Amino acid sequence: MSHHDPGAADPLSLRGVVPPTVTAFQDDESVDYETTAAHARFVVDRGAHGVFPLGTNGEFPLLSDAERDRVVEAVVDEVGNEVPVIAGVGAPSTYRTVARAEHAESVGADGIVVVTPYYYPLDHEGALEHYRRVAEAVDLPVYIYHIPSKTGNELSLETLAALAEIDNLAGVKDSSKDVPWLAQAIDAHPELTFLAGSDSLIFTGLEVGCSGAVSAVANVFPELVVDCYEAYDGGDEDRARELQSEIFRVRDAFKTGGAYMSGVKTALRMREFDAGPLRSPLRLKDDEAADEMRARLEALELEGL
Repeated sequence: MSHHDPGAADPLSLRGVVPPTVTAFQDDESVDYETTAAHARFVVDRGAHGVFPLGTNGEFPLLSDAERDRVVEAVVDEVGNEVPVIAGVGAPSTYRTVARAEHAESVGADGIVVVTPYYYPLDHEGALEHYRRVAEAVDLPVYIYHIPSKTGNELSLETLAALAEIDNLAGVKDSSKDVPWLAQAIDAHPELTFLAGSDSLIFTGLEVGCSGAVSAVANVFPELVVDCYEAYDGGDEDRARELQSEIFRVRDAFKTGGAYMSGVKTALRMREFDAGPLRSPLRLKDDEAADEMRARLEALELEGL
């Protein structure tokens, strides 16, 4: 058994590259469900092993509950019979998270990703109660999404150990960039599936025992990230390390003139895929930053450009 197999508690055996697919918008910022589904199709056709609608890249905090429900439905309808669809259902309240989770299950999502509650501080008991109630509401595998830089709430290893006792708790998507935390969590919970949540730590994540990665770069260049995973999985660590270096360069290019979020949708246009604007106050890159990013990406001679 290789060191980065999914955990036994994960019925989906999630592995490989799972892009956090984008939510497409019309020019007036209303959701474009058809193009949202088409983006899931875009990454699956290029080798993605699963999709995660309504992650950070899916702009989930900017959507209404009804919009979120329709995004999940659109993505499940498009690719749900080909790859696992793990739907982001997290909200600041347990009440709303349960409602989104129940809906995701009702339309055929394969699993749910539950970001730690955000805005208000979360203590140990609050975290346990939240995840227990959400997990009890559905029969789907539940993946914790740990991204303290955005939520303000970090899970201690002690709290994670208590959460791991929940029956249908299947895994953790870790975007903390705290490698010692991740390595210790994996050591303590070999039964869980761990997914690396930062493009800067795909190779490192696989090295410490993740079975896959949730990659924003894979929203635009799935081939590159799939190649990195497959090189690693096939035992060619040198090649995987080289491809991680290439992923660093793409990630840096995405950050030209501001946040990488604007980089994803701006770069998708280079591949003739127009997902529209981001929802305000997020925005696409201005022309100058877009031109600079384009030049940096073209210099990398990536597949698909």
